Amino acid sequence: MTRVGRVERTTKETSVVVEIDLDGTGQVDVSTGVGFYDHMLDQLGRHGLFDLTVKTEGDLHIDTHHTIEDTALALGAAFKQALGDKTGIYRFGNCTVPLDESLAQVTVDLSGRPYLVHSEPENIAPMIGSYDTTMTRHILESFVAQAQVALHVHVPYGRNAHHIVECQFKALARALRYASERDPRAAGILPSTKGAL
Repeated sequence: MTRVGRVERTTKETSVVVEIDLDGTGQVDVSTGVGFYDHMLDQLGRHGLFDLTVKTEGDLHIDTHHTIEDTALALGAAFKQALGDKTGIYRFGNCTVPLDESLAQVTVDLSGRPYLVHSEPENIAPMIGSYDTTMTRHILESFVAQAQVALHVHVPYGRNAHHIVECQFKALARALRYASERDPRAAGILPSTKGAL
């Protein structure tokens, strides 16, 4: 059974199409108009081994906020759609990723309940190209709200803004991959004592 999600989201501010295959090989085709964000979504697909297509056209003449936010919302919705009924998955995943002087620790529960805990070093550079570094938390909030997952992201240290953000996306990719993979010992079993996720 294929695990593919496809979401189209159109507002007065943006037009977004996201397609994700959870059982892919890391093939990525991303274009949002925000170069660093494209780079982060590329990391998500490649390290998660998700085939990921993202096409966003947004009101970049205003700023990058709506483009980044709406893409994250569509990505979360597509991820949830691709998970289907969640039978047979591991459900939990975690990964710690270093990137030179920075370190990210990410743990996820594909619980059906959206919750985010996020911490990163304060006073990091405010911009990476046209990417506002305060948007990293908002991307995660938006993704969590639509994917309906519990996500804990902690960056205990780091100096370089590029590294601080990138290690979060790489660790997120791996944690999502591990949590969404099928457990061969639990085929057809929903990983919840409640009987629902």
